[in-house]
Amino acid sequence: MDIFDKIKEHMGPLGQYGKEAHGYFMFPKLEGEISPKMKFRGKEVLTWSLNNYLGLANHPDVRKADADAAVEYGMAYPMGARMMSGQTSKHEELESKLAEFVGKEDAYLLNFGYQGMVSIIDTLVSRNDVIVYDSESHACIMDGIFLHKAKGGKSFVFAHNEMDKCEKMLKFATKRANETGGGILVITEGVFGMAGDLGNLKDIVKLKEKYDFRILVDDAHGFGTMGKTGAGVAEHYGVVDQIDVVFNTFAKSMAGIGGFVAGTEEVVNYLRYNMRSQIFAKSLPMPMVMGALKRLEMLRDEPEHKANLWKVVERLQTGLKDAGFNLGKTESPVTPVFLEGNVAEATQLTMDLRENYNIFCSIVVYPVIPKDQIMLRIIPTAVHTMEDVDYTIKAFREVQEKLKDGKYKSDKIASVI
Repeated sequence: MDIFDKIKEHMGPLGQYGKEAHGYFMFPKLEGEISPKMKFRGKEVLTWSLNNYLGLANHPDVRKADADAAVEYGMAYPMGARMMSGQTSKHEELESKLAEFVGKEDAYLLNFGYQGMVSIIDTLVSRNDVIVYDSESHACIMDGIFLHKAKGGKSFVFAHNEMDKCEKMLKFATKRANETGGGILVITEGVFGMAGDLGNLKDIVKLKEKYDFRILVDDAHGFGTMGKTGAGVAEHYGVVDQIDVVFNTFAKSMAGIGGFVAGTEEVVNYLRYNMRSQIFAKSLPMPMVMGALKRLEMLRDEPEHKANLWKVVERLQTGLKDAGFNLGKTESPVTPVFLEGNVAEATQLTMDLRENYNIFCSIVVYPVIPKDQIMLRIIPTAVHTMEDVDYTIKAFREVQEKLKDGKYKSDKIASVI
């Protein structure tokens, strides 16, 4: 059998809709300057799909820092991997300031968030070690775990945020680790990016009193949005010192590319010298480093951005709840709106929102969430207005009524205009 033969018959759970949905429901093109109002298929839409939490993506000070660095350094410098020829004092300065901000001894820059998380897991655990992880972990965590399993490692999954299940898995993991002579790594998230609820960090670290393990937290959506200073969910819960390793990305609150891992100097230095995805990859270009330094400065010194974000979040989430919408268990800016319906209905509803209400938000359906559920995932930002919020709540009320009245009933996904 030709390895490509299966592609003709099985495009995958999302790819099966590619022909009808490409360019509209999947791989849509938002154009114009990054802001709450952008262009979609030639007309202006109110956009709720950008992880630009603090509104820094198009901030004039950020754009100036990016542009000035591009003029001074170009996009190529430094040339080569960090270990060989891609090291600069600015990379080191950024790492030092990031570590200080999140309350850790040291930090190490990563070229990409997704790739970075996979590599952190791969580097921290050997085949004799055991991973215990939350069932709703992000795909990058799952890929890191798959890599661990491929090398003969063992993992145990616990039901989402259920501490009795977590403890049960820790018992299994402890037995296994004692047999292999390995250690245990617990992995969870600070903010779960789909549903917006928080990882139960406070109770997980309490389990350290009974079990011997280390904890790795992916706080991509918590960095910049959670905690008194924006340092993340560990700060929010007051457990910074008890989290062993934390991963954060620049792709959300920092509105950039890349990320970092932080922990003790010993652990971060080990990662620095052993993470293959960084050792054999080109260093982050200087405009991205200088831009990240500016973004971090604003995140740290200008709390008004986070304050504005939470004003929008509170108005949006309170308004939606008052209107009878189910937002699940979100405790973060991530605002999921759960409705009942199949994939076809979801596309009809979404097209109505985009074409007739000029609202663009992400649609999430099976297999990401259970069958016959629709999630409209809203990401509020510091630069949305209260008028944006009120208009959106009104529109959502109307489309929910249409959904209940069966006006979106269909056997196939909406035909793209």
